This record gives sequence, structure tokens and C-alpha cells, in this order.
Amino acid sequence: MKLKYFLIAAVLFTGVGAQAQKGWKSLFNGKDLTGWKQLDGKAKFEVKNKEIVGTTVLNTPNTFLATEQEYGDFILEAECLADTTMNSGIQVRSESKPGYNNGNGYGYQVEIDPSKRAYSGGIYDSGRRGWLYHLELNPSAKTALKNGTWNKFRVECIGHTIRTWVNGIPAAHLVDAETPKGFIALQIHDVHDADKAGKQIRWRNIRIQTEALKASPYDGIFVVNNVPNSLSAQEVKNGYSLLWDGKTTAGWRGAYKDKFPEHGWEINNGELIVVKSSGAEAVHGDIVTQKKFSAFELQFDFKLTEGANSGVKYFVTESENNKGSAIGLEYQIFDDKKHPDTKNNNLLASLYELVAPDKNPRARKKVGEWNQGMIRVYPDNKAEHWLNGYKVVEYVRGSAEFQSLVAVSKYKVWKNFGVAKEGSVLLQDHGDQVSFRSIKIKTLL
Repeated sequence: MKLKYFLIAAVLFTGVGAQAQKGWKSLFNGKDLTGWKQLDGKAKFEVKNKEIVGTTVLNTPNTFLATEQEYGDFILEAECLADTTMNSGIQVRSESKPGYNNGNGYGYQVEIDPSKRAYSGGIYDSGRRGWLYHLELNPSAKTALKNGTWNKFRVECIGHTIRTWVNGIPAAHLVDAETPKGFIALQIHDVHDADKAGKQIRWRNIRIQTEALKASPYDGIFVVNNVPNSLSAQEVKNGYSLLWDGKTTAGWRGAYKDKFPEHGWEINNGELIVVKSSGAEAVHGDIVTQKKFSAFELQFDFKLTEGANSGVKYFVTESENNKGSAIGLEYQIFDDKKHPDTKNNNLLASLYELVAPDKNPRARKKVGEWNQGMIRVYPDNKAEHWLNGYKVVEYVRGSAEFQSLVAVSKYKVWKNFGVAKEGSVLLQDHGDQVSFRSIKIKTLL
């Protein structure tokens, strides 16, 4: 009788196990590297104890062990154990084409980072654009990776959305349309110090789903959306709305005016563009939102032309009766290298005239490339400026330090400057061509 119950239980357990594995396919057979090919560098890949073991080799480029098959939409899971001194990654939707990136592999890389920086699960565009989603945007995920033991990575690539988890903790959420499909690969980083040669990265239990995909529930972490003038479902869930629709002037008007300026701006190809002007034409055609905001998180993309000057102002009240540009706190948009009026407190992403930005070189892009700006103002008046995913300015509206800065600036002539309870958002026309897109906002309660 006991044997009968045991056999029944075994059958039930087997059925449950089979159901749990339904839809998954192993990418690694545990015996050899069938289905995989090595690209670029000469690091060593071999199979030991049902694991893929990668070993670093001195003075060779990044080495990839790539799937022979390409994948578009999928859910991938893998376990990794990395030497604590080594950086590594899992490539997804990646490519290798002659004539591009010196013929080396490139594409989305899910970071494996045991260092103190702790960017594991972040998304890096290897060989192309650099960081797309690092963990300064989601610092709660920095503790997800556990050094010295196996860690489980999960990657969901569905449509334009790429999401990652490390040991079940949400790490990155990227919306990007650059590459819809490509190979999956395991990376061994290049090393140029002798003491880093011979280090190992190990992978196991690599499996994939490609049919009847069901995305994980939304979680609320920060979303980087590189598809212009769009909102993803999680951004909507997170409370975002578009402040500019990408097509019309709806929701905007000229500063100190009741309608949108007839000259000085144009809408083209999903961009809101300040038209370059000079001499007598260089009038301040600033535009403001019809809505007013207090505590908020504002995101916007902007692109500079050489020597250009502009800005995004906030808490604009239009109460100063100023003949020039409307007054407000300003996120400076500026070509630091070519504009003649460069000074410390006027640099890109500074709080104009008041607080200089952190000069983080990783936050800087070349003139002509799109930048992602963000302004956060919390209910307690703490405010932040972000540039391409890095916080570069922090201050508190109305604090003693803030007031002392205002007192020695050109803003000292305006009573209660920068401390209004609410105000409009302003895009500045400074006579230089600057483009905006993907302007979106959420209120912070």
C-alpha cells in the first residue's frame, strides 16, 4: 500500500514538474557547446560539471559565446557565478556585422557587476551607445547580486521593452526600438593586467521561452523610454502623462501671452524646435505650460546645436512683468565648450546662476546627440537635476543656503524668487536652435 501511494505521489510530482517546465527550452545541453559559437576575442570557454566556464585571457578583446540562432521576443533565465574582480554580462538582441564596430559584436548587454559600483542587471549598449539603464536610476537593486555564490538573472524582451531581474529583484526597465532581434551571448571581458588573467565566469541552467510569452506584472521602478513622445504601460502606471503630444501646440502658450507664438518655433518629425534667429529677430518667444505644477518629476529629451543656449524653467509664475525671458528656476541647456558665456554656474544641467553641476563625464554627450534631462522637486522642496541618468545638482528651495545664493545673484531683485507654491514649466527661446521631445511629467504627492 505504501508503495502504491509513493508511485501515485511520484506521478503527481512529475506532472507538476513538467507543468512548471512547460514552454521552456534549454539553451545549453550541459555536455558541450552545441548551438553556440565564439566571437571576437580569444578568452576560453569550456564545459565542466554541466557548467559553461569562461576564463579570461590577457590582452584579447571582449569575447562572446553567442547562440547560433537569433531571438526577438523571449524570456531568458540563467544562473551566473562571477569572480568578484571581474565584470561580465549577458548579451541579448545583439549583432555582429562586418564594417560596424570593427566587426565586433554589439548590442544590449545585461550587466554582471560584482564591483562596488554594483550595476548588475543594468543595461549597457555594448559597442554602440553605452549605458541605457544603470542602477543610479534604481539604487534599490544594487544589493541584489550576492558575491561568491550563484545568482539568477531573468531577462524579458517583449516588443520594445527589455526588463531585467537579479535574484528576483527588478533591476532595469528599458523601452528601446534600436534592435528588434539578435543573438544571445555570454561575455568574458577583456583584461590587460596580468593579475586578472585566468579569472573565471561560470554559467548554468540557461533556458528560454519564445512562445505564448506572459510579461511579469509591473512593479513601479523607474522606466527609461527611448521611443520618442510615447508612454509605456508601466510609465502610465507610475503616474506619468505626456506634457507635449509630439504633434501640436496643445497645452502650451507663449509666456505672458494667451496663445502659442506665431514665430520662433516649429514642429517637425516629432520634435519641438527653437528656430535659430539673430539680431532684431532674437526675441524671447518662450513657451509655458497652461497647467501649473508643484511637486513633480519632469522628463525631457533635448538636442543642442553648436554654441547653443536654452533652458527649461520651472515654478514660472509670470508675475514679474519682465520684458525679457520669464523668470523661474532654470535647468540650463548649454554648449559648455563653444558658447562664449561659459562659467561654472551656467554649465549644462546647472541650476542657472546658482548651483554648478557635478561635472560627471559619463553624463555628457556630444553636441548633436539627444540628451535625457530630468527635474525632480519633492513635496519637502528638495530639488534635483539629472542628466542622462546621473544626478548632477541637488538643492532645497527656500533653504538658508538657497536664499544666500539668490542674494548674490541677479535674481535678488525679485522677491521670493524660486519659492512659489506652484508654477508653469517653460521652454526657453534664446535665439539658438535647440530641439525638444518626449516631455512628460508626473506629480509627486
